[in-house]
Order: sequence, then structure tokens, then C-alpha cells
Amino acid sequence: MSPPPPAAALADIALADRPAGAPALTVALPVSVPAAVKDGTLLGIACILGSTLFFSSADIAAKALTDTVHPVQVAWMRYVIFLVVLFPVILLWRGPGAFVPRRPMLQIGRGLCVSVSAAFFIMGLQYLPVADNTAINYLSPLFITALSIPLLGEKVGPRRWAAAFVGFLGVLLVARPGSESFQIGALFPMAAAFIWGFGAIFTRMLADEAPETTLVWTGMVGFISMTVVVPIWWTPFDSHELGLGILNGLGSVVGHVFVVLAFRHASASLLAPFSYAQLVTATVLAYMAFGDIPGFYTVLGGLLIVGSGLYTAHRERVRRSEAATARRAA
Repeated sequence: MSPPPPAAALADIALADRPAGAPALTVALPVSVPAAVKDGTLLGIACILGSTLFFSSADIAAKALTDTVHPVQVAWMRYVIFLVVLFPVILLWRGPGAFVPRRPMLQIGRGLCVSVSAAFFIMGLQYLPVADNTAINYLSPLFITALSIPLLGEKVGPRRWAAAFVGFLGVLLVARPGSESFQIGALFPMAAAFIWGFGAIFTRMLADEAPETTLVWTGMVGFISMTVVVPIWWTPFDSHELGLGILNGLGSVVGHVFVVLAFRHASASLLAPFSYAQLVTATVLAYMAFGDIPGFYTVLGGLLIVGSGLYTAHRERVRRSEAATARRAA
């Protein structure tokens, strides 16, 4: 239940798949949009922008919690809220059939990737400003690009590799390893991005699965995996921490709902650039909550990351358009 995936990941996953889903609990679930989406485009953009606001709000609450609560317990709380809020809705909407997967092992693997990625992301919040942690987590397109070669048999051209390398340089500028300002905590969002790379690949493999089934299994596997390990670091919540935990979980859940609505009204390739607004909302909310002001290198690195992601999304759109044209010609 981490923030939504970077724009490149959204375009890569969502364009491939089926009816409305959401960035998983980072995550994009398999989604597709009708061939001609003309009406409601502005509503779709508004929804994706709204999702970044709620995801960033959840991260602000999570960072505040990590002062006194272990990050694994914070991630566990997100799953508790998710189960309480969304499970009854899905059960009423789709019935018990939503709980029956076609590929249970892939669903388990994906759910574990999402939960572990979320835990690492929140661990990063314990050490880094929210904006830095979010920017470094946008390294995931590089890992998705690399993993798609051995796991999906995709061919990655030099342009996509170049874009991924630029994004990596942006992450290095934010983290600045070797400098006095480098914190070992920067390794946590990097690990989150790497693990989410596998989760994104599993999402592609689950393209024919009903999105509500993937959503249910992501929640169940995440809750079970976090419940198994959370007793190691468990401390009782006081009323303030409980309130922050609820805000943390609700922000994440509402963010996912907004992403679902966004993909109902607009294509992933159109929405991809707007998902980067999370870097802005995270920065603004972190300043309001903690007085954090991003440094020069964070801003410069963020710009490189955004440029890399947008170009990768553009190349993915071009590649799919060319493939569709070739299929029609055949």
C-alpha cells in the first residue's frame, strides 16, 4: 500500500490490461479504458490529481507515526483500514466470486511484493523528508524496464534505456551517495522501488484476472504478511497514534478509489504525466506539516526523474501504437 507507481509504470501496466483498477496499494491494478475516451477526460485528470493529494496525505501521517511507531506497524495499520473499508464494498459489489483467483500463486507473489515494498517505503519515511523519499521511489521504472527482459521476454531499445539512466541520475542527485548529506535511509525507498518492479511484472502476468480479485488478494496477502511479523515490533497505540493511523489508512484507500475513477474516464497514457504531481503535493504537504524545504539537488533530481518518466511513457505509447498498426495491417 505504497504510493501510486511512477507514470512510466502506470502507462506500461495499465495500457496492457483490462477494466478499471487502481494503483495498487501502490500499485496499479490491471486496467483499460474504452477505445475512444472523449467525455470525462478532465474529470479523469482531476481524479488522478486528487489521488496524489490523498496518497501524500497518507505519507505525511505515516511519517509522523514513525516517530513513535515502527514502520511495519504503520504498514499493518494501512492494511487494517483497507480491509475494513473496501472488503465489504467489494463483497457487495462482486460477491464471493471476487475472492476466487485464476492464478493464486501469482496473486500471493504480487501481494507480498506490494506489502514488502510498502514497508520499505515507510521505513524510508522514518529517515528522509517525504519529498526525497517519494522522488527516490520513482526509480521503479528502471527496475521494471530491466526485469521485463528476463521475466517477460520484452525487447528494450536504447531510447528507453537512456531514459531509465537519466531517471537513475536523478535519483543519485536526490540521494547523493558519498556526500556528507547522504543517509543510509535512502536505501529503503530504493529497495521499495526494486521490489515493486517485481510486483509490476506480476501485474502484467495477471492481465486476464478480474481487477477486483487482484485488489482483494493484494489486501489479504498484505494484511496476513504484516500480521505475521508485526508482533516483533508491536507497541500499543495511544489515541494520537491511532488517529494518525486511521488518517494514514483512509488517505491510502481514498487515493486508490480516485485512481479507479480516473481510469474510468481517461487513458493511462494521458494520465501518466499527472501522476508526477505527487512530487509537488508531497513537497507542499511536508512543508506545511514539518517545515521541510527541498534542497537544490532534490529539485534538480526530481526534474530529471519526471523527464525520464514522461519520455518513457511517451515511448511506450509510441511502441504500442506501432504494434497495433502492425496487427491491423496483418
